Amino acid sequence: MTMASATSTESAPVGTGAVDRLPLYDRVAIWGGLAALSALAWLYLARMATAMAGMAGMAGMAGMAMPAAVHRWSLGDATITFVMWAVMMAAMMTPSAGPMVMTYARIARARRESARASIALFVAGYILVWTAFSAAAAIIQEALAQAALISDSMRLAPLAGAAILALAGAYQLSPLKRRCLGRCQSPMGFLMTSWREGRLGALRMGIRHGAWCVGCCWLLMAVLFAVGVMNLAWVAALSAFVLIERATRWGAILATASGYALLASALTLAILR
Repeated sequence: MTMASATSTESAPVGTGAVDRLPLYDRVAIWGGLAALSALAWLYLARMATAMAGMAGMAGMAGMAMPAAVHRWSLGDATITFVMWAVMMAAMMTPSAGPMVMTYARIARARRESARASIALFVAGYILVWTAFSAAAAIIQEALAQAALISDSMRLAPLAGAAILALAGAYQLSPLKRRCLGRCQSPMGFLMTSWREGRLGALRMGIRHGAWCVGCCWLLMAVLFAVGVMNLAWVAALSAFVLIERATRWGAILATASGYALLASALTLAILR
């Protein structure tokens, strides 16, 4: 093998022609696994939201305020908040990774790699990045609580919420958003330029794809601080929006429209606060 051919093998995942479609069993297994992971995460969130609502109701009947915004968190508080964010990100972002995972599986199978292990590591790398984002979100939530900027319902004060909405709207209209969205929307393009061999390569590609997707969606996730971190209606709406934005050809149009909508919402919230 010449040096030129070795280089082309490393940079391009498939040497010739189109990639065969995955067998039905593999497609069902991959989509079923992603759906099960997302469903379990949603179930956990629903149970947590129910428990929180029950605690708030008991505190209200007792004429007490829920302890949250002004006392220093314990390690247990921080752990619960981190787990909440990590599970929420898994629930929200796993479905939108489906097209990329399927494309990766097709290429891995065509290259006769250990597809099951490689697919699992690719997904693990993707989730690892969102878990790191969740840790950052939990730290930010604690900082907001210490500054008494977030309520017991985990929602920012109106003016701070308006600022978050404005930042998210501006980012939706930015060139960086367009670049990150483009990488997330094109599975084959991403894999053709970022392919790495072997299981470690699968993990690295999952991490890299996750990083692009965090770059695409991080301020949309921050909108939860403005509308309520555990407001499951908004969590579901943002999940659906991210999926449509990343999985359809209308992604750029939706990003632009949502940017202006967020800016208008920020202005309205600031005026009506």
